[in-house]
This record gives sequence, C-alpha cells and structure tokens, in this order.
Amino acid sequence: MKPDVLVLGAGMVGTCTALHLALRGHAVTLVDRREPGRETSYGNAGIIQREAVVPYAFPRQLSKLLGVAMKRGADVNYHLGALPGLAAPLSRYWRNSAPRRHAQLSQAYAALIEHSLHTHDELIGLAGAQDLVRREGYRWIFRTGDAMAAAVTDAQRLAERHGLRHVVMDRDTLRRAEPGVTERAAGALHWLDPWTVNDPGALVARYAQALQAHGGRLLIGDAATLAATGSGWQVQTADGPVQAAQAVVALGPWSDTLLRTLGYRYPLFIKRGYHRHHAAPIAPRLSLYDVEAGLVMGPMQRGVRVTTGAEFARLDAAPTPVQMHKAEALANELLPLGTPVESTPWMGARPCTADMLPVIGPAPRHRGLWFNLGHAHQGFTLGPASGRLLADLMTGAAPLLDAAPYAPARFG
Repeated sequence: MKPDVLVLGAGMVGTCTALHLALRGHAVTLVDRREPGRETSYGNAGIIQREAVVPYAFPRQLSKLLGVAMKRGADVNYHLGALPGLAAPLSRYWRNSAPRRHAQLSQAYAALIEHSLHTHDELIGLAGAQDLVRREGYRWIFRTGDAMAAAVTDAQRLAERHGLRHVVMDRDTLRRAEPGVTERAAGALHWLDPWTVNDPGALVARYAQALQAHGGRLLIGDAATLAATGSGWQVQTADGPVQAAQAVVALGPWSDTLLRTLGYRYPLFIKRGYHRHHAAPIAPRLSLYDVEAGLVMGPMQRGVRVTTGAEFARLDAAPTPVQMHKAEALANELLPLGTPVESTPWMGARPCTADMLPVIGPAPRHRGLWFNLGHAHQGFTLGPASGRLLADLMTGAAPLLDAAPYAPARFG
C-alpha cells in the first residue's frame, strides 16, 4: 500500500501537489486554514506565463534604484521598519541578479516554465475547468516608443532561444484590438503562448474538487501544529489530529515560519501585492501589462482587476495600499476603469527565494518531509509543473526534469 501524505497549503502549488499524488494512488489529505485558492492564488493577475522564462532580477540601474528609494512609482513600495529583517536575503538576491549568475539561474527557471502549459492542460481537462481559461495570450502595453523598442528587442531574443511566439502591435493596431485603450498607449507586444484565467481562485478550487474526486480529503487545520511522530507526521485539524507517513510543506509566504520551527534558515522573503476590481466601461479583451508602470489590468468575472507590483513589508504588517491608489491613477491613463467594485483593496503576499528558484524536494534533515515553496511571482503558473515534479521525486518515478537546481539542500 502506498504511504499516505499530508499536504499543508491549499494554494495552487499545494493543491496541484496533492492532486498529482492522489492520481498516483496515495491517500492524500490537503490541509489549510481556509478553503482552497483563497489566499495568494486568489489575488494574482490570473496569467499562466509561458513566456516568463527569466525571473525578476533585483534592479541594478541607479535611476531605478533611486526611484524605488524615493517611492516614486507604483511598481515598488517598502516599509522602512521591515528592511533590517530583509537585508540578508535581499543582499543575496542582489548578488544573484548579477548578469552572469542571473543567466545561469534563468536556465533552471526556464526549464520549469517550459512545462507550465501542458501540466496545466492536463489538470484543466481533469477538473472540467475549460470555461475559466482563455488561450490567446496577453499584451505588454507601452507608453513610450523607446520602452517598446527595448522590450521588442529582448522579446525577439527570448523568442528565438525558447521557442516563444509574439506579435508587435503599433498604436493603431492596438486600438483596433482593444477599443477601450486610450491614445496614451504607444503600442503593444502580444505574447501568444500564455493563457489567462478569469477567476484564479476558482481554478484552484476546481483542481481541489478533482482531488476529492480521486479520493483526496480537504480539511481545515493549523499547519503550525505539524509535528513528527514515531511513524511519520501529524497535524491538528478541525476534525481532530491527522497522521500520515509523509508531509509536504507548500504554505507559500507562510512556509518560512514553519520551516524555522524545524530548524531550517533559508533565505526566504515575501513581496506583498494588492488588487481591486473595477466596472470599466470597456473592459480589455485580453490582459494588459503596463510595462512602464508595473501594473496589470485583466478582465475577470468580477470586473477589470488592477494588480500592483511589489511591496517589501512584514507578512503580518497592516495594509498600506499606496501602490493600489497610484496604480489605479496610472491605469486610468491607458484604460478608463470606472467605479471600483470593492471599497477596500485585496492584499496578499508572494513567497520568494534569494536565488529566484523555488524549493522543491526532500527536507535535508527530516525523513518523510518534503518542500514545495518559494515560487515568487509564478506560483500560479508553476503549480502543476512543480506539483508533478515533487510527486515524481516522492514516488521514485522518472522526474519531469532535472530537480537538482531546486533542491532544498542547495542552501546548506
């Protein structure tokens, strides 16, 4: 009989991990404090980013760093009091963003991204979630010709190297495709390979329903109670204690808190982000990424969702939606947003590692414990791929790809 498994965290990554294990015959219990897909996986831009073969690097241009320090834009904000605690991982992030090192890390990052579409496709079909997904790509939108020209040059290089498809759109072509866009837009770059989802949380919920259909359990519980037992692992849930031979930590931005109780000091940190929906007079046909402002405007079931860039703050700090207000003002310049649907913006957190790669594999010092975390901006994109890879490792199957670059042991 195959060993039973606890999976802690019902976001995209944890839910996909649980589903892949259940498909291989394991008795799986998925545990979270909330229903599946209600935290970070709910609040993202809803794009399965096949083109995102290069991880976000720490900016190195002096002008950009000065803009961040002065909080001039909508793409980055920070809490001054949080910076001392972020100094160590951010300094490693800076070093890993040096061109040669970043190029090396990008190879491993791209190798995982390349599996994003077909692994999602398998689960979308299994979950009957085709109604949530649009397979027509999304658009990078530009305010200036110079920014567009630089992005097109980079896109051509990436397209040739990674087999990506894209179309360059001038101002008139963009306006015909997106009638709601104003004259402020200089043009767009249409990435054709990515898919968009009109309710990200609902897609995770559908995957969780597929898990149940294949024998998995969903329980409300407290991951902080995870403890080793003589035969494996135990966690407290609303239905009482649950034990299993193996456990997976897939808690996204809350992973570091639990890992520290187990003695692991990994260079993890979070980036918070905000969104709000709007009843726009003319919604965009496809999601629009305003490259120069660092925000996304995406058509969702609740309206046009505007998502912000990164906020460096403590996980439990009170919301400071200054980025949201800046982003809405900037978005209105390119696409009139209309009335906000919610009075208060949503806030969530992205789980990041200092080397920009997720942590996927066995815990170095605990038998039967596994990690699947640290996906930064791409947990929604990579959940099915990293879930399948971890299931391969746990079951001894031929892995989807070389897992060495993501191994927890790389941190020592």
